[in-house]
Amino acid sequence: MAEEDGQERTEEPTPRRLEQAREKGQIPRSRELSTALLTLGGSVALVSMGAGYVDTLLELMRAGFALEWRDIFEPTRPAQALGHALLTMLGLLAPFLLLMWVLALLAPIAIGGWNWSAESLAPKWERLDPLTGIGRLFSLHALAELGKALAKFLLVGSVAIWVLHDAEPELLGLAAEPLPLALAHAGTRIGELALWLAAPLLLIAGFDVPFTLWQHAKELRMTLQEVKDEMKDIEGRPEIKGKLRRMQMEFAQRRMMDQVPGADAVIVNPEHYAVALKYEAETMKAPKVLALGIDEIALRIRALAGASGVPVVESPLLARALYYNAKIDRDIPVALYLAVAQVLAYVFQLRADHELPGAPIRMPEVEVPAGVRTE
Repeated sequence: MAEEDGQERTEEPTPRRLEQAREKGQIPRSRELSTALLTLGGSVALVSMGAGYVDTLLELMRAGFALEWRDIFEPTRPAQALGHALLTMLGLLAPFLLLMWVLALLAPIAIGGWNWSAESLAPKWERLDPLTGIGRLFSLHALAELGKALAKFLLVGSVAIWVLHDAEPELLGLAAEPLPLALAHAGTRIGELALWLAAPLLLIAGFDVPFTLWQHAKELRMTLQEVKDEMKDIEGRPEIKGKLRRMQMEFAQRRMMDQVPGADAVIVNPEHYAVALKYEAETMKAPKVLALGIDEIALRIRALAGASGVPVVESPLLARALYYNAKIDRDIPVALYLAVAQVLAYVFQLRADHELPGAPIRMPEVEVPAGVRTE
């Protein structure tokens, strides 16, 4: 019955629904992707810059322990030493922190794009409803989160145990190494451990990203009735109606202009009217109107006809009669058969004799019946 009533959410979200969701801050986000990229980026930074970090920290330690006892009682000397140490640490950590900040921004943008929504900052009081909270505990989303948490625990834990077990002799041997070498060695091993831990996180993110996109699309699906209501709402707006009308007119004009180069003749009033006609004796029972217009559109038809080599015939009475009585993509009115036949016969004869002029053709005014004549 739900499907018959149109209440089943089977329809893909419309562009307006997607736009409204973004305005509310409802966009796909994968925390697993963020965690994986941050872990991977941090571990790569530790491996590549770990030795430099250790050397700088050793220098700071030596400088701190090298203070003479007299310097401690100087009012400015301890503050200078502390300030120097803080600036050195800031310069040391700045590239790492900048990398983490960039990755923290890129990871969410990667699947949901950049979005700012003040509405998402507003408190949602419905989340305080205990019944709703209990329902969320047993939802598909909660089960998926539980599955991801268990997968992370098992995969990351297994990889950590394996890496630590493999590196056990090396780690125990650090105690026998000189302090600078042991610190550098330990920093490298920590970075390598982080790299190994990033691998299962990337695997989990590879499953989580498609699931997040599918779940987001599923949440935004609409019922058939919602789609119909939205279309009625959009079509009922005056600005939308006006835009649709303008688009339809522009499309019709483009289509009409595209047909002008295929016309057999363009009949014009020298300044204001233009009508493009086509006639094929084998397939048409009467000449057909391909394009018509006045003023600016008439000038465009004339210009396009001239550029395409279509004959332009000046016949003011016939041009006005065709404009007011004929329709685009329709046969000309029966009352104008004879007048149009005279013009086309004249044009076809000039073409057969290869005497078509480049300028508009001036011919004696043809007889236009009084019933369709427009002065």
